[in-house]
Amino acid sequence: MHVLLQLLLILLLAKIFGEVIERAGFPGVLGEIAAGIFFGIFFIRPDSDALLFMSELGAIFLLFTAGYKEINLQELKSASKMALVPTISQVLVAFGFGFMLGSTFGFQFMTRLFMGVAFSITSIGVSVRTLIDLDYLSTKVGSTMLASAILDDLIGIFMLSVVVSIASDHQMSSGMHLLIIAARIISFIIIMIILGWKVFPVLFLYVHRMHVRESIFTFTIMIGLFSAYLAEAFGLHAVIGAFIGGAALSGVPLAKIEDVQSKVSGVAYGIFVPIFFAFIGLSVDFGAIEGAGLFSLLVIIMALSGKLIGGFVGARVVGFDPNESLIFGIGVMPRAGIELVVISIGRGMGIIDGEVFSAIVLMVAVSVLISPALLKLAIGIKERSG
Repeated sequence: MHVLLQLLLILLLAKIFGEVIERAGFPGVLGEIAAGIFFGIFFIRPDSDALLFMSELGAIFLLFTAGYKEINLQELKSASKMALVPTISQVLVAFGFGFMLGSTFGFQFMTRLFMGVAFSITSIGVSVRTLIDLDYLSTKVGSTMLASAILDDLIGIFMLSVVVSIASDHQMSSGMHLLIIAARIISFIIIMIILGWKVFPVLFLYVHRMHVRESIFTFTIMIGLFSAYLAEAFGLHAVIGAFIGGAALSGVPLAKIEDVQSKVSGVAYGIFVPIFFAFIGLSVDFGAIEGAGLFSLLVIIMALSGKLIGGFVGARVVGFDPNESLIFGIGVMPRAGIELVVISIGRGMGIIDGEVFSAIVLMVAVSVLISPALLKLAIGIKERSG
């Protein structure tokens, strides 16, 4: 099948399936994954380099847009004090559960690390919709969950950068090796901070005066690509650079013009991100899931309970009552975008096999399906009790 026809069909199916899923009250990402599964079952399974490259661009644009649109460094500074302890708690417990499960099944050390990172990251977008519907987003618990999700992404990106660096260097994590990795990450972050603080604002002043059409939009996209490239030059993964580059750009007012944000989102979520999620669906091996039934079930149980337990304990430590802590724990259970990027990187590097990959994709789908219902139930119990 011609690659252009493949792209046409994937985008068409992603939007149709996404619409059906969203009308049913769930995030469109599930529909895009389902579109990939459907395409893989009923059409030729694509293996072209062009489609793989566009999928990788989808991961870059997903992370760049998350950093560019969702990270507000000023708001994060004010809200992070309350959210820091529960965030660290739920990340550590979830990571521990993922690493422990990998150890139980005898996986290699790097596979256990990737499982731990994939278990650790939250996608609060699923919960936010439920919080808005129930008018609960502006509460103390709701605002803490939002701040926690941002911190969670930052911690997850840092963990991913460390794990990818270890895997790329093909050596175990000795003390000196970890110092070298930390030096790479810190050097890259310092450069991006300086660029975001001193260079990008000046650059966009000049770009704003340009007469050529769409110059601000073009330079915004260029910074995303530049950040991804620079990260790879530092031995990090491109998606890590894209996320940090987006966060660095988030404080530049001229780059955050609403029209430009809309166009960046249009390119990302209109084209590249659906291809990435559909490619995830194409890569799911149901034979592997069926052959590892117990493992797949344990992935779902351990991943969801790790977030629930860690979030509950952390929320209790900072003073939330039991019902509020339960709401927080459930609210940080869903997974979606960055988790799928993590396992895609792991599979691309040959560290995660089809069995682990497919089980974690299934876990992501289950978390998105059950979390809103559990959150509504927990909030209802809270309101009835007090």
